[in-house]
Amino acid sequence: MCEEHRTAQEHRTAIGRRAVFATGTAAALTVGGVSFASAADRGGRETRTVRGTLPPGAPDFVYVPVEVPDGVREIAVAYTYDRPAVPAGTPGNALDIGLFDERGTESGGRGFRGWSGGARTAFFLRADDATPGYLPGPVRAGTWHIALGPYTVAPQGLSYELTVTLTYGEPGQTARPVYPPERAGGRGRAWYRGDCHLHSWHSDGRRTPAEIAALARAAGLDFINSSEHNTHSAHAHWAEAAGDDLLVLLGEEVTTRTGHVVALGTDPGTFVDWRYRARDDRFGRFARRIRRAGGLVVPAHPHATCIGCAWKFGFGEADAVEVWNGPWTPDDEVALADWDGMLVASVRDGRGWIPAMGGSDAHRDPDVVGHPQTVVLADDLSRAAVQEGIRAGRSYVAESRHVSLALTASGGRGEHAGIGGRLGVDGDTPVTVRLEVAGAPRCTVRLVTDQGVLHTGAPLPVSGSGVVEWRTTPSHAAYVRAELRHETAAGPLPGALAAFTNPIFLGRR
Repeated sequence: MCEEHRTAQEHRTAIGRRAVFATGTAAALTVGGVSFASAADRGGRETRTVRGTLPPGAPDFVYVPVEVPDGVREIAVAYTYDRPAVPAGTPGNALDIGLFDERGTESGGRGFRGWSGGARTAFFLRADDATPGYLPGPVRAGTWHIALGPYTVAPQGLSYELTVTLTYGEPGQTARPVYPPERAGGRGRAWYRGDCHLHSWHSDGRRTPAEIAALARAAGLDFINSSEHNTHSAHAHWAEAAGDDLLVLLGEEVTTRTGHVVALGTDPGTFVDWRYRARDDRFGRFARRIRRAGGLVVPAHPHATCIGCAWKFGFGEADAVEVWNGPWTPDDEVALADWDGMLVASVRDGRGWIPAMGGSDAHRDPDVVGHPQTVVLADDLSRAAVQEGIRAGRSYVAESRHVSLALTASGGRGEHAGIGGRLGVDGDTPVTVRLEVAGAPRCTVRLVTDQGVLHTGAPLPVSGSGVVEWRTTPSHAAYVRAELRHETAAGPLPGALAAFTNPIFLGRR
């Protein structure tokens, strides 16, 4: 191995002195990069360091070119950036990072090789291995790009330092990826429990896929969905964690600057680009990308208060919406009310409705996998059947495996409908709504319609089981859905949710 050497290239990044261009997505900036001479000694290693400063108002993505010569076995990148003190209420510096190879940074991600956001300070990749979040594969000659994402920039600006190390040598072999099966050992048509929003160490989580799978089994789950931020690197690492008792769907949490969307159950190896904002009017293109790959489009935590988390793209492309995200909080309450308003609008306008679901968004201890969980009536424990049940709204959301619900509506002549269905009877036909509950001690049942809460029951007994019946007509209630809420200590606000259902629609269309 030749002696490692280091050179520093200083550049000051100022938007006025650099070319700002559009990649087909959000505005981006390319700055001065680094280059490496061809390797004289293929057993050697070379390192370059590049520094720069981004001003407030910097573009969403800044690309640093890296000229990679022939004969490279591994590329490694480490970075740091300053975190100056800022006034209270003012965002400080936060800088994300990723990598694109010689195929370029164009929209769609043909050259995508990985993304770790702000979760790591260093990463590597080579043909036979890579840091979680990054894709193994050959390091070919050409212009690579380190992608910087200035998530927030302090008023003082954001100064960064990148250290790029190339290791020369034989490239090694890239293993053929093995993906989990699309079907597990189900019970035929049955209710299956799942958690479709989870993070491992392939993005900003701290758990391995094996650890998540063990927690999912302990939570009584039948299926989960891999949903890493802006990378599909985990897809090839779930096969060993899956089993006949646990279906693992593959996807991504597409994390843009104006909202996050879970791509649920896409084809193995599917990458969905995230480099756009709502004002770019490009989300429809990537929603279609998710569907072409066999996935569902599920806006996540639409009213979350973190920067960039609130959903700004509208719901015209949504197959479902994540109303309940992790422990019940005020933004979930707002999401529930907003979704109920969408149900009312769908009835008023005579158009389709968007089912609700929930997910834990678990990252690390003490986050609870399966809190909440979406319980889906599916014909089998398979990717296609679970997705079809979610898309049809045949589901409810519960805080744990212990809570189970059965909501039905029936007419006087044997007509019957369940969650997500329609009871097609005339407007003046008497309808009996029946809710059977288990595992919800001291919880209160509320039946919600397009006119609001029309029935509130007494608290359930300490056994947690009970039956509620309520009678109405389609002219009085266009739909009915159920909520189970915990007791509240004081005040007029309802308690936290223990469970809620998708609606049953009443009446003929």
